[in-house]
Amino acid sequence: MIKWLITPAIYGVLCLTAVLSSASELRETPAVRAYKRASASVVNIHTEKSAQERDSVFASSRGRKINGMGTGIVIDERGYIVTNHHVVADVELIRATFEDGSDYDARVIGVDKEQDLAVIKVDGTKTFKVAPFGTSSDIYLAERVLAIGNAYGYRHTVTEGIVSALGRDVEVNETQSYRNLIQTDASINPGNSGGPLINMDGDVIGVNVAIRAGAQRIGFAIPIDDARKVVARLISVEQMGLGYHGAILRDLKTATQKLLIIENVLSDSPAQRAGLKAGDVVLKAGSLEVSDSVDFERSLLGRKPGDNLDLVVRRNDRDEKLNFALGQSNISLVQSQAFRPASAGINETEAQRFWQILGLKLAPIAADQKLLTGTRYRGGLRVVDVRPDSPAASNGITKGDILVGLHDWETLSVENVTWIVNKSNEIKLNPIKFYIVRGQETLFGHLQTASRQ
Repeated sequence: MIKWLITPAIYGVLCLTAVLSSASELRETPAVRAYKRASASVVNIHTEKSAQERDSVFASSRGRKINGMGTGIVIDERGYIVTNHHVVADVELIRATFEDGSDYDARVIGVDKEQDLAVIKVDGTKTFKVAPFGTSSDIYLAERVLAIGNAYGYRHTVTEGIVSALGRDVEVNETQSYRNLIQTDASINPGNSGGPLINMDGDVIGVNVAIRAGAQRIGFAIPIDDARKVVARLISVEQMGLGYHGAILRDLKTATQKLLIIENVLSDSPAQRAGLKAGDVVLKAGSLEVSDSVDFERSLLGRKPGDNLDLVVRRNDRDEKLNFALGQSNISLVQSQAFRPASAGINETEAQRFWQILGLKLAPIAADQKLLTGTRYRGGLRVVDVRPDSPAASNGITKGDILVGLHDWETLSVENVTWIVNKSNEIKLNPIKFYIVRGQETLFGHLQTASRQ
């Protein structure tokens, strides 16, 4: 009798457990699982710039601040993030906030205005979660997608829709147009720019870019395969003048595979000396599994010329192990012969102009200060002060850094900086790439310079 009474009780508990389990399964839809997979790699971006008065060279100190917003996607665990160029264009401050609430100052690494893409970097002690990247080569019309972003400043807003069309060309204004976009009816609001469009596997398949003015539920995203080709170039050590490999790379992406193929190898290059050959498929670089050119360029970040890297390639259906040594950049900072001779030392007006345009006060390095020992640089200028809210401050340059280069030119003297600023103004170069040495590390970024009056 007792046994008979207990059995229904146990049966009831089992039924309740089954109902609860079923309810949980109903709630955790593919969309929920997709969001969970990607959300930690989505970054909310807040920016600040001055609305400058034009009646005085000192106007920026009185100008009101304009706040902007956008979104980014983590592409490397060391804090490299892709976003839209228009999100960070002309700004003085970039702040990146992650899903867990942690936030960091960020600086611009590289931009492509035409493609409306930029790479920024945050410096933190933790390892950042890299987004799960898919491919845009196998997108289905009408497949469900999510857009994640900083909509109207509301962090990690999620909207759902479908892929409405592919291959769209969009004219935004007289200066910005896009080609080959993904169209979606997932709501893409102000602040979503630079954020991910993800499929129901949680893979990033696009970078959200545009809202069609006056249109309802029509948004656009750059296909991720197109975006990653641009990102690979922006983070390339060759592009940044930090190293040389000499391999011509080609991405091959289909529904079933993502491969990095060596298209060609330049003569007498580090790639050739390592034994790389045209047709090789790169499988691994160091500890990093390689699926495209972004992964290969990531493996070289932080390495110096002469550093060794183990490669695994597939050749004739066999895996081969190679040892690769990064070479010296073939885009040298040393172009001192191009400098026009300075007739006299820098005057107070020029010093004030540097302070206004760059936000830097510079001084020569004393002969007995071995601040560049162990580096490849012939000399530089010590940063003795940085103006708050200046281009230099917003890009992380601090007192004590050594400025060793601007754009393609080295900065051995204050006269060099005078020439570079004049030259960059002449050729309308803005932003200006900078190189600084901090300790034994070379850092780089782009200065979006203030108004030059």
